[in-house]
Amino acid sequence: MKYRTLILLAALIFAGVDSRADDAQSQILQWRQLPDLPDALGVAGAFSGVSGEALIVAGGANFPEPLFKDGQVNPLARKIWRDRIHVLAHPDAQWRKSGTLPRPLAYGASVTTAKGLICIGGSDAQRHYSDVFILVWADGKIERTDLPALARPCANTSAALLGTTIYVAGGQQSPDAGKAMNNFWALDLSQDDPQWVELEPWPGPERILPVAAAQDGSFFLFSGCKLLTDENGNIERQYLADGYRFTPGDGGAVAGRWKKIADVPAPVVAAPTPAVSAGQSHILLFGGDHGEYTTRNLELMDGHPGFSTDILAYHTITDTWTKMGTLPAGHVTAAAVRWGDKVVIPSGEIRPGTRSPKVFSGTFDQIRSSFSYVDYLTWGIYLIVILCIGIYFSKREKGTDDFFFGGRRVCWWAAGISIFGTQLSAITFMAMPAKVYATDWVYILAQATIIMVAPIVVFFYLPFFRRLNISTAYEYLEMRFNVALRLFGGVAFCLMQLGRMGIVLFLPAVALATVTDFNVYTCILVMGIFCTIYTVMGGIEAVIWTDVIQVFVLMGGALLCVIVIALKVDGGLAEIVDLGRQAEKFHAVNLTWDYRAAAVWVVVLGNLMGNLVPYSADQTVIQRYLTTPTEKQAARAIWTNAALTVPAALIFFFLGTALYAFYKTRPENLNPTVNTDAILPWFVVRELPIGIAGVVLAAIFAAAMSSLDSSMNSMATVLVTDFYYRFKPDSTDHTRLKLARIITVVLGIFGTGCALLMATYPIKSLWDFFLALLGLLGGGLAGLFVLGIFTRRANSTGAIIGVISSTAILFCVQRYTDVHFFLYGGIGITACALIGYLASLLIPSSKSRPDNLTIHTLMDCR
Repeated sequence: MKYRTLILLAALIFAGVDSRADDAQSQILQWRQLPDLPDALGVAGAFSGVSGEALIVAGGANFPEPLFKDGQVNPLARKIWRDRIHVLAHPDAQWRKSGTLPRPLAYGASVTTAKGLICIGGSDAQRHYSDVFILVWADGKIERTDLPALARPCANTSAALLGTTIYVAGGQQSPDAGKAMNNFWALDLSQDDPQWVELEPWPGPERILPVAAAQDGSFFLFSGCKLLTDENGNIERQYLADGYRFTPGDGGAVAGRWKKIADVPAPVVAAPTPAVSAGQSHILLFGGDHGEYTTRNLELMDGHPGFSTDILAYHTITDTWTKMGTLPAGHVTAAAVRWGDKVVIPSGEIRPGTRSPKVFSGTFDQIRSSFSYVDYLTWGIYLIVILCIGIYFSKREKGTDDFFFGGRRVCWWAAGISIFGTQLSAITFMAMPAKVYATDWVYILAQATIIMVAPIVVFFYLPFFRRLNISTAYEYLEMRFNVALRLFGGVAFCLMQLGRMGIVLFLPAVALATVTDFNVYTCILVMGIFCTIYTVMGGIEAVIWTDVIQVFVLMGGALLCVIVIALKVDGGLAEIVDLGRQAEKFHAVNLTWDYRAAAVWVVVLGNLMGNLVPYSADQTVIQRYLTTPTEKQAARAIWTNAALTVPAALIFFFLGTALYAFYKTRPENLNPTVNTDAILPWFVVRELPIGIAGVVLAAIFAAAMSSLDSSMNSMATVLVTDFYYRFKPDSTDHTRLKLARIITVVLGIFGTGCALLMATYPIKSLWDFFLALLGLLGGGLAGLFVLGIFTRRANSTGAIIGVISSTAILFCVQRYTDVHFFLYGGIGITACALIGYLASLLIPSSKSRPDNLTIHTLMDCR
């Protein structure tokens, strides 16, 4: 019976996977034709790009007289270089002529930058050039400014912009040169006086007409032709299909390393360049010359079938190629231009000697998966269950002790799972596997540090929170120091939670809306409304028990994803491990002293200190310590959280490796428009069986709600206890309970509203800046508890100086150094504790504090 069940489950998984995957996209771009270029013959080798939101096409070359006529080569055919500049203000406008280049010019490289269209090198009928200049469209006219010239003349080259640096690779120094160039130059536009720097070239043959691209923090070089001279002095072309990746190092744009990558399925010589980046990890190559008809040009003449129309997608993470659609026409020696949300290929060569004036514009087709009725049903049932939990516990909420602490009757294992669930947001659930999928296991040691933090919290922090009979962590700050620091702690905590609430709703909603037919506003509203209702009704008990369910669903969903992948990858788990090993996905230790990198000491020390912040100074966690009947059970809750963290991390990290293995073997199942952080939701909706996908996506909703409900309930606790009750001690418990529920509703509306604003207006960067500022407070806040618990002589004046200094130091570290962000928490805690202690010694206080508030008199703390 047991085996029948397993076989049935496997069959269900296979059936579900196949039904989802059959409708994989075949056309990534939807094409339409823009107005033809005014030159009726079209041009090849033009400089093309964008400036001032307008499309610019400058220069180029064509044959006024056809190259082939009456079945033979036309003796009157001459290639003519052009100097005209054409501008298209918007897709529905008409082309207008706007001046000329300094000379007829073509076959250089074009790069669109924030400053304008930069034109590099090129040629005319007599020679090749090293000139570099920028074209800017402003006030209805073209302005040209010279930039530093190349070290040598160069045409038939390629270039791409990575960050603020232009890289140029390949080319030909003169029209009759019998050998291609293996040049690799860089120009950093962020410098006050930028100059070209010659870098080490790629470890492969020299070439002309390659394709360049920039994606995923690297410069890429594909294909091209090597020039060979035969015994008669004739120059021949050897078509190349190799590829290379250059990743700048810590020394900046001029330092880095090359890596050989997977060959292109076929040569793509002279394909539109730079190739277009899609999403965070795809590069799209359009057409190109495969070289199969090169020796038959004179035989075929006008019967030449034209160049390739295939769109090839390279995935930078899995190092794989796949075909993703076709072009309306195969254009070579042209540029591929990103114009807003469009990809434009203006003019170009469609067969030897023949140009086309046609301009094609492609818009990315947002591929989404539709939810079935079964998915909606399972998703709806899940949400109803969560809501029913709130209704059930609402009957037990008689006062603030019930609403804030569950009457201190929560069992230890539920409290421990809730601590784990509170720290595991939907962002973490999606981001952790995505990080491993894109990189490796270097961050796994960060999760292990929670085991190291647990005994510190149990033996040195928990006794104060339990034995002093406090409701919030910040009450201790008043007992140990003064009311000002208690209020600072409460305000800092609330600000950090307010900043977090919108993000934990917005980012999962965007990820889900990207891969499904969900509306982003619907996602936000459903999560915000449901979470607010059950939190208001059931208080902390509803929060804790929904956390328990959500953790089981999340972990079950992650395990199910691993099982599905193991069943779908030929070779199963062994193949996943083998592919991960080959790609060094299991690399977990960086042995370096570089404080800017995720070195092993940075990961361990940084997270050991950083994890003290939530476990010693965050009310959302500390409040769980106060919900169990006894201190001993609270300690068990902390150990439960620690015990869950490592196996959960192993599951999530292995899931990331499994996702890599799956898409390594099935690159056609990837969606270039989906960002890397959304790879798990994409996998869920495309590969999991119908119905089960609904449950796992509901779990992502649940993880977001788990973070939101904790923030709402804990902020209500702080605002009522540290502010209202602190200054109005004669208020009734009924009044405080009513106020707590009103505050919870207001906070739910606020968090949901912030997420809706981020979805409507482009304010996410501003919000990120706000969160970065709030992040300065966490280390200092935890440092106050270190000062209070571990030192006798620290006083309120020193503590205030310490926390202010900590914030200022951490601001400078973030703004002016490259210190790895893992170290921020430790820097903040250390600065606050050290400076606060020294300031206390220099400015002693005359006020005495109870002796039972430091670790030195812990046993007297009752």
